[in-house]
Amino acid sequence: MAKPVSLEKILFSQGFGTRRYCSDLVYADLVKINGVVAEDPEERILTEGLVLNVEGQDWEFHEKAYIAFNKPANYECSHKTSHHPSVYSLLPRPFVERGLQCVGRLDYDTTGLLLISDDGQFIHKMTTPKKNIGKVYEITTSEPITSKQIEHLLKGVVLDDDPRPCQAVACKQLTENTLAMTIVEGRYHQVKRMMAAVGNHVARLHRTEIGQYRMPADLAEGQWRWLYADELKMLSRSVEADHA
Repeated sequence: MAKPVSLEKILFSQGFGTRRYCSDLVYADLVKINGVVAEDPEERILTEGLVLNVEGQDWEFHEKAYIAFNKPANYECSHKTSHHPSVYSLLPRPFVERGLQCVGRLDYDTTGLLLISDDGQFIHKMTTPKKNIGKVYEITTSEPITSKQIEHLLKGVVLDDDPRPCQAVACKQLTENTLAMTIVEGRYHQVKRMMAAVGNHVARLHRTEIGQYRMPADLAEGQWRWLYADELKMLSRSVEADHA
């Protein structure tokens, strides 16, 4: 069974500032524990099921953070951006303070499901092609998609900088100009370059699914939500598991 932890340490671990600042939050009556105003930063608390309220905002305790984020267009997946604002500017400050990172990146103009975490092992697991975790993209093209183009995508195309064939795991044509494509790799601009290699152009790119986790329909652009154990299992399922 987990041991109680001091409130000051809990607040610090969640990204609310330095330990001194976290203590000051408590002394200023700005922290509630499960709805009750805290008085002592050294009070030891069990973290299981803990819900804090800090400066009027509810905050679930998570030892490691795993969140799903609906990325809007024209945001970069970087702390140090070049030409567009950062996706981190849309997240609560404690997430930035505790060092959350994007699990792989989406191009600035690509929208949809983005995972963000501070668990290095999880990030590696979700980004390595060896785990064979599928990512589904809805691709809107400038020209009609042909059956021959889909055939080439499934067989594999060669990109400029790598002689290894790059192939789609699955393709499903949704409309004349829309394709749902599953890939397990994450090469630079991969989907756009694959479509260019078969003679088409990506006009819009939106990621809808990772593993067997599909982005919730009620998660609006620019919004995030916690991921829990059952959802993490869905995310981690490989393409083989999808077809088992």
